[in-house]
Amino acid sequence: MDPPSPMEGHVVVMPYPGRGHINPLMHLCNILLSKNSHILFTFVVTEEWHGFIGSDPMPRNIRLRTIPNVIPSERGRGNDMVAFLDAVMTKMEAPFEHLLDRLHPPPTCIVHDSYLFWVVGVGIRRNIPVASFFPMSASFFSVICHYRLFEQNGHYPVNLSENGDERVDYIPGLSSTRLADFPLNDGSWQSRKMLHWVHKVAQWALKAQYLLFPSILELESQVIHALKAVSSIPIYTIGPVIPYLPLKHNPSSSIANHDSDHSYIKWLDSQPSGSVLYISQGSFLSASTAQLEEIVAGLRASGVRFLWIAREESLKLNETCGDLGLVLPWCDQLRVLSHPAIGGFWSHCGWNSTREGAFVGVPFLAFPLIMDQPLNSKLIVEDWKIGWKVKKGVKEDVLVTRDEVAELLKKVMDLGSEEGRELRKRAKQIQQICQLAIADGGSSETNINMFLRDLLRSGKP
Repeated sequence: MDPPSPMEGHVVVMPYPGRGHINPLMHLCNILLSKNSHILFTFVVTEEWHGFIGSDPMPRNIRLRTIPNVIPSERGRGNDMVAFLDAVMTKMEAPFEHLLDRLHPPPTCIVHDSYLFWVVGVGIRRNIPVASFFPMSASFFSVICHYRLFEQNGHYPVNLSENGDERVDYIPGLSSTRLADFPLNDGSWQSRKMLHWVHKVAQWALKAQYLLFPSILELESQVIHALKAVSSIPIYTIGPVIPYLPLKHNPSSSIANHDSDHSYIKWLDSQPSGSVLYISQGSFLSASTAQLEEIVAGLRASGVRFLWIAREESLKLNETCGDLGLVLPWCDQLRVLSHPAIGGFWSHCGWNSTREGAFVGVPFLAFPLIMDQPLNSKLIVEDWKIGWKVKKGVKEDVLVTRDEVAELLKKVMDLGSEEGRELRKRAKQIQQICQLAIADGGSSETNINMFLRDLLRSGKP
């Protein structure tokens, strides 16, 4: 049953149809509701995603509504990312508008994933204020805003094998960065196609009424200030936008204590403090088969305890990884990362995982694959200094060998080494920055309150 007519406003939320996009926008709804329970949220998903999350418990003020799938599920984004992106950019707008016509009460604001850039045009036509939520780092946003600088400086397209280690410092707000750590710069047709879309994402995000980053001001301060200097709309850093509310309300308890019924939590409870490596390579892309074989062999040789989340490969990996750990298709990642037994995080460096690992103060082993992940890895390793790179070179066809993997795993999980102690000390400093940001008077808490005030004001006649 729908909730009664809201007293304060009706916010329509339109996420990009992917787990790494849906989750943070749902967390944002929960955070805003924790501050004002008199707002109605209509959360719009495709029929496929309604099948995934439709049975999840929802607050009474969050209702799900669906639009048709834009591409057959068997041809989803993991099979053809470019085709899926094309469909999302061109086929979702009409059904979304039709849904708006049927909603009651009428929307007073739309919060959308910036990758669905056409939502801004819908809001302009209908005179509905729009808040654009960019689901990646502010650093990545600055890159796509200023991509022309690569061409002007002769760095597009780039031969990564020859020039990938060259460093540039002309992207506003970014420190010196390897060309290999920037996205979509190889000149391939896939990269050119995706560049076409991300250019539109940046252009239209700056035409919305508000721009939101799930980041923390203190962790990307230079790039945030650079973006504010050239933007005519309010920019709010509201990170980390992860499910931290249970921890915030009860700081003395581990998040993991709320999940003790799961067998993997009980297994973690039985492990020594800081002894388990958590491994996750994201939700839909993975390393090559040959590289996975090297990682498995290196993991076995290292003797390190582990918890590995591998959705499609979990059964096969269970048979080959040995008996020092668990391989599962899914876990509650933030609860696992917050567990005292976790001593390291092997990550693809997606922005959600990056924020969660930083928030709980765990050291990273960075193994990025695509898009913003290499740039996030650079933030982790070079700017924040809370992790090490698994792969040092830039050539894509060069494997990280099993011996290299084993040596690195033993190094990062050695709690007694000077390097390991320094890495963990720095990770705890970044954790403190994150937790201060969401405390009363913190940068993110202040920005969330300001955005909520503006959101409610903008919806009034």
